[in-house]
Amino acid sequence: MSASDTTVPASSRPCLRSDLVVTDAPMPADIAVISDELDRFNIEKTGVADRRPLAVLVRDPETHQVVGGLDGRTSLGLFFIDLFYLPPQLRGSGLGKEILRQAEDEARARGCRAAVLYTISFQAPGFYGKQGWKRLGEVPCDPPGTSRVFMAKELAASTGNPV
Repeated sequence: MSASDTTVPASSRPCLRSDLVVTDAPMPADIAVISDELDRFNIEKTGVADRRPLAVLVRDPETHQVVGGLDGRTSLGLFFIDLFYLPPQLRGSGLGKEILRQAEDEARARGCRAAVLYTISFQAPGFYGKQGWKRLGEVPCDPPGTSRVFMAKELAASTGNPV
């Protein structure tokens, strides 16, 4: 190893003791630690601190309870859609298209140049395709014949020029 090489061989690194826990019920505070530390790492590497949640909620006009909507986040010039759901009685009315438009507009306002998501082959790839989203690829999943469909969309500025 040369004098300028700062890599420490694995055999001489101090052994950090950690307990590993596999769970299907992580505490929100535990997930927050992971998310916050990853965000801190990204900020250190990029100098950009722009991670923010983005949601468009659909509320029942009488009860004001959320009945559906879109949940995602923006970070480092990308808009990620994590969840999008509308109850069957609200589908086909143009509401989904409007929710997606509002979310994309907000992402553009935040400086996002592109958006990404995945859906399942029996969910909504056709809907997203009609809204200008392109398939990046598919990964087979269960049940047989089903796949996760990964999609992206370039977000142009409202002036028609790329951001």
